[in-house]
Amino acid sequence: MAATQIGVFNKALRHLEERKLLTLNENRESLRYLSDEWSDAIEYCLYQGFWNFGMREQELTPDANQAPNFGFQYCFTKPADWVRTFQLSDNENYNPLLRRYADQNNIWYADVYPIYVRFISNDPNFGLNMALWTPGFVEYLAARLARLCGPRLKQAQDKVEALERIEEKALKVARGTDAMDLPPGETPVGTWVQARAPRGSILPMGNPVGGALDD
Repeated sequence: MAATQIGVFNKALRHLEERKLLTLNENRESLRYLSDEWSDAIEYCLYQGFWNFGMREQELTPDANQAPNFGFQYCFTKPADWVRTFQLSDNENYNPLLRRYADQNNIWYADVYPIYVRFISNDPNFGLNMALWTPGFVEYLAARLARLCGPRLKQAQDKVEALERIEEKALKVARGTDAMDLPPGETPVGTWVQARAPRGSILPMGNPVGGALDD
């Protein structure tokens, strides 16, 4: 069953130990806070994982209106719906992955073209498409909303800390179940491996050092 906004809100309210909503038109303080946080919470949660449902790929050619000052030959403006980079390559098979490139000021710099990019997208047909959201992502988003709204609802400190732990656990579960659907060799790696990899090397999932997910 596809996720709905009221469904996510009710999961968040369960964490907050408040009664469920019947509609999104109720005059409730908690509903106002949930609505305030909704869009930013989705964007934040999309950034926290390489979610299969939010993955998009594009072939990019150099931006004719920009030129690198030095170091690289070509500039590639990031797509407007870009949230987080997963893989870059100079071929559509992503084998091998692109080793030499830079990511600065919403632009990728490289010495080859075209480049092929896989990234998390906030396009309505990808990351913002609630019909594609996995149960794990829905639970994580609900936990995130509850954590954000708990302090605003003046809940006790121990309850706020409990909400933080719920969010952290929900993220780990959502990442883990989502990673099971990745092809072999593209499982996200954590900070322990990242800290011990040579600077600029390619980690197993294809991300340069610094782009891996935290454990």
